[in-house]
Amino acid sequence: MKDQLLKALVLDNKVRLYIARTTDLVQEARDRFDLHSCATAALGRTLSVGSLMGSMLKSNQEMLSITINGHGPIGTIIVDAYHDGHVRGFCSDPHVEDIYHENGKLNVGAVVGKDGTLTVTKDLHMQDNFVGTVELQSGEIGDDFAYYFTLSEQTPTAVSVGVLVTPEGQVISAGAMIIQMLPDATETEIAYCEHILSGLKPMSTLIYEYDDSSLEELARDLFEDPNILTVQDICFDCPCSKERMANALSTLSTDDLMDIIEQDHGCEITCNFCNERYQFSESELIAILERRNVH
Repeated sequence: MKDQLLKALVLDNKVRLYIARTTDLVQEARDRFDLHSCATAALGRTLSVGSLMGSMLKSNQEMLSITINGHGPIGTIIVDAYHDGHVRGFCSDPHVEDIYHENGKLNVGAVVGKDGTLTVTKDLHMQDNFVGTVELQSGEIGDDFAYYFTLSEQTPTAVSVGVLVTPEGQVISAGAMIIQMLPDATETEIAYCEHILSGLKPMSTLIYEYDDSSLEELARDLFEDPNILTVQDICFDCPCSKERMANALSTLSTDDLMDIIEQDHGCEITCNFCNERYQFSESELIAILERRNVH
């Protein structure tokens, strides 16, 4: 089953439900950055929740950025998310040493750390961006986002997110789920959601078990008669291009550009967000310099 994102209303339209299957996009992130297993899980969880949060935006002109830094060995995790559910992101140390719990499961919290913050910056095309910051609760990502929604956005929210990855780097399953109470939700709806959550399997297990099924089927198995609003394809996607990198080079001083031309006779620029590499020959750099000087 391909990566998709589902949005629905459940329990008499008093609760929002978001579900994403993100196995392929997490695998792409793993492959692009050669992530080790703990880094795959940490970045993959953030990408998965980010895809859901991006889908909550109102228009294609809006986007949000997530920054997590718990002062753990992985360093900083940064994810950009867009209205269409597409995401991109990276972490400071893709080769961070894997840490395990006693039961053999990856210890994402130990790699991320919890002596730090989770910050969400929303570019809503207004005069000022919205910025919400909370202290990390566990570094396990899901708990931290639930705390963010409840504290920063004043929305009682449950977050389940998981990435199942082999030591060899194969992402077997990945996904995320967000359940949010709307203002008119009563104790009955809250109690029902708590009952669902108390028996919920790990998110990576659910995605794996429903790999041959639709997200609509998963939603119907969790809640009676969900009101499915949309189901859309999602992916790891970066809007970088050689043209954008050329524009970035044009902001360098004349002396700096001349140094690159005369000493290196070309250059390579790597996009932090997707690890795509762009080559510029000496003649291309000269053309960039000439265009910049003309303008």
